[in-house]
Amino acid sequence: MKVPHVVALSAVVLSSVGTCSKLLTVPTTPFLPSNSGNYDLHHLKSIVVDDRYKSATDTEGHTLIPPSLSDFARTFEEDLEESLGLKLNLGSSELTDAHNSIFLTLDQEKDRYLDVAGRQTSEGYTLTVNETGITIAGASPLGVWWGTRSLIHAAVTNQLFLPYGSGVDAPGWVTRGVMLDVARHYYPPDFIVEMCSYLSFFKQNVFHLHLNDNLFINDKIMTRDQILSLYATFRLWSDDPAVKGLNNRANESYSRDDFERIQQECVQRGVTIIPEIDLPAHALAVVQWKPELALQDSLINLSLLNLSHPETMPTIKSIWNIFLPWFHSKRVQIGADEYIATGVVEYTNYVDDLTEFIRNETGQSTRIWADLTPAQGSNVNKNVSIQFWAPYLGNALFDYVRNGYNVVNSDFAWYVSEKWAVYFPTSLHKQLIFNGNPDGGPFSPNIFDTANSSNNAAKDDPLVEGHIAAAWNDFGPLTSTYLEAYHAWRDALPALADKQWGGNISEAEYDTIFDQLHSVIPAQNLDRNIPSNSSVIANYQFEDGSAGEIFDHSGNGYNGTTTNGCMVRNGTLYLNGDCATQTPLNSKGRNATLSFSIYPTSQQPSTLFYSSDSALEVGDNVTLVSGGNRFPLNYSLPLNAWTDVTLALRGNQTFFEVGNTTPMEFLTRFEPNGVQSANGVMVVWASIAIELPFSKIGTDFHGRLRNIQLKDDSKKTSGYPV
Repeated sequence: MKVPHVVALSAVVLSSVGTCSKLLTVPTTPFLPSNSGNYDLHHLKSIVVDDRYKSATDTEGHTLIPPSLSDFARTFEEDLEESLGLKLNLGSSELTDAHNSIFLTLDQEKDRYLDVAGRQTSEGYTLTVNETGITIAGASPLGVWWGTRSLIHAAVTNQLFLPYGSGVDAPGWVTRGVMLDVARHYYPPDFIVEMCSYLSFFKQNVFHLHLNDNLFINDKIMTRDQILSLYATFRLWSDDPAVKGLNNRANESYSRDDFERIQQECVQRGVTIIPEIDLPAHALAVVQWKPELALQDSLINLSLLNLSHPETMPTIKSIWNIFLPWFHSKRVQIGADEYIATGVVEYTNYVDDLTEFIRNETGQSTRIWADLTPAQGSNVNKNVSIQFWAPYLGNALFDYVRNGYNVVNSDFAWYVSEKWAVYFPTSLHKQLIFNGNPDGGPFSPNIFDTANSSNNAAKDDPLVEGHIAAAWNDFGPLTSTYLEAYHAWRDALPALADKQWGGNISEAEYDTIFDQLHSVIPAQNLDRNIPSNSSVIANYQFEDGSAGEIFDHSGNGYNGTTTNGCMVRNGTLYLNGDCATQTPLNSKGRNATLSFSIYPTSQQPSTLFYSSDSALEVGDNVTLVSGGNRFPLNYSLPLNAWTDVTLALRGNQTFFEVGNTTPMEFLTRFEPNGVQSANGVMVVWASIAIELPFSKIGTDFHGRLRNIQLKDDSKKTSGYPV
């Protein structure tokens, strides 16, 4: 159970609610207090779903599989207990005045919920608080869901008291969220589902997944054979013979069951997965499968498909025909970026032909990345949504909005490049969020150019759909761990969500409440926090006679159990390559240390500590493993001798310390500009943040361990509310 963390500024938050027309939430919630009274959420007894609408769904949103009002209510029930410690009964009734309840219903006056262009939106809601309880009335079940987010936020920032009053809230833009490059770095389904929980808590409603791509082709130093063996992926896995050979990485792919679970779990929190198959450029995975389809005019174009080849479109349609039934979004992304300008006719025909094919097959619409413009002759169908990203490829306002296209703003001012980049930052910039309007003030989705206001649409322009911030893995899987993608967004993304919705939180207000809200985000543990009564999370001393159960001396009760007859004697755990110790934990995130004493009796490489996030291996070299990638040190532990070791995760750096020697840092090595050759390429060594593994101890290790201690070095001692 999570509980809201109390800070000294909570009283200021309460005062601001009483004098301003908003609740201090993220995004902010319009709210007019009715008098000086407050409702104490401790008095709540139940959540009541309006019987008349319990099976209703939102048919206007992004998803083809919308949850019902009852579905959202069940998730809300779980969140209240996890985030606020409130365990309430869930029921249904037509009574609107059930005492001390949260009443979830639909509002038939839908014309009160308008976006910035003055159009009705199904995502709006009204939050009402009075002496009898709380009512959330939505324009749809999805609107009710966003109202539950506001309620939890306001409860946290006001210490479980809400002022009497009401507020009508609605998003300004229909598309709000992020894109993640899962092509050049695999991310497991659980991570994507946890990220959906993070996005949902701040009312973001789309998670765009870039499903195929390849590393950069450096035609100046690479041969054709090297290009055709370059890292390139297609992340969807099907046994259908029609795509046999397209994907050769079954262990780093999403099966249909995986993708179904991701979409189902995310949509239960109001987040729709937008899948992208990016063709006819970025197509090296297809070219490696069918080399004859490549554009053969130059090495640099080997990752582009030849749209004039008679088998190209049938192949592309075959791919889409197999995977379209997997996708439950009303719109799919078909890529279409960075194709050759001389192929504008073929490019335009490709977009229109594939759009019509998809519409005829499933009724779904398409979106493309902005690339070849109408001025260049690419007048694609106006039903195609344009995802604008690069000012050097055109002007969002004059090339697209003024030509009648719906546009999603993904301007590369909001790009993040994992670990290293020449052009883009490695984390989202909070300052740009609060100062991204060139006319002064914060960013909003209509701002395509943060430096020149003449390139920006009016805020109420109906053709601006919203905003998606993108995170790329241009330099491949070695650049980062998957949790580093979360940390690149962690601190600033909620502020961006406020602006994507149309909120008006100030930077000072945001800084005041971010930690409070972040500490209670339900259904995720992306920080890999572990509850602890002190800085010591677990402490195993291996008392004599404790074989079978290993007592935790931290006071947290994280006792371990041994398997296959591990021997415990004189404060030492003896490991013979078959036995291990299982803990009730998994891994610990940033600013933590794992210390132990070790006595290896074999140089055989083996796993010493393991979790689903990472593993520490010893043997020839001490190595950390994360996401299937290995990060070794040039160091081996001495055999048949005791060594005191500390494994430490400090911010975005990971260290290994032996005794009192200088700590050794685990680093990642990658080559941004292509393969190694006599001509030379840039080699980058960068820090890597790898979570400390603590699920299983031993596995195939031969030797002894003692004094194992896991500590949280950022642990604070301030209290939590009762």
